[in-house]
Amino acid sequence: MLVPALRAGWMRQTFVHWAYPPETVQALLPRGLVVDTYEGAAWVGFTPFVMTDVRPAAVPSSAPGLPSFAETNLRTYVRRRTDGPDGPDGLWFLSLEVACPLMLGARAVGAPYHPGSLSVARAGDALAYEGRRWGGGASYRLVVRPGDPIRPAERDVWLTSRWRAYTRRLGLLWETPVEHEPWPLAEASVEALEETLTGAAGLPAPASAPLVHFSEGVRHVRFGPSRPVGPAAGPR
Repeated sequence: MLVPALRAGWMRQTFVHWAYPPETVQALLPRGLVVDTYEGAAWVGFTPFVMTDVRPAAVPSSAPGLPSFAETNLRTYVRRRTDGPDGPDGLWFLSLEVACPLMLGARAVGAPYHPGSLSVARAGDALAYEGRRWGGGASYRLVVRPGDPIRPAERDVWLTSRWRAYTRRLGLLWETPVEHEPWPLAEASVEALEETLTGAAGLPAPASAPLVHFSEGVRHVRFGPSRPVGPAAGPR
């Protein structure tokens, strides 16, 4: 059972996923990780959301947490290399955009946070996400219209439910476990999408239309302490 170090909520989250050739994504990973695939494809997810009620686990829920703020991650799906055929699966963040400078403390374990100006706003039945890194550079604009709730299929669960994240710091691979309730997923359609995050991460432009989901969110996210789990040489 996970002993939490931090608690939070992830709300109004959109999942935009593109399929990529596995070798394209593998080239961006440290040697301690191997790209995870679904039906032969690697997947890269662009996921903007609102982070709410961030607090150390020891702080009671009756006390206020941090004010809500927008965050966006660009991620892929990986397994840790072990002696066996299938190492533990998890997320590898290609970049993290955040509107709260306090989150930059997670750089201590290698989380690739970039401070920026980010917003999430409702526009009728749609949601608009926008962000730009401070000092220029990568940016995005996404307008998505949520649809009907779905019963998640195997691929939907594979893309959205991962229980650890890997980062790299000081030549080591770090693992941060996470727990939360199941995602309530819905269909979604993209009305506008412009982004330069994939290019900034070293990826070619997506070659196909994205797979898109929306979730109103999960309120009971628990992060365990980060720990080193082995060496992490540079990208392959």
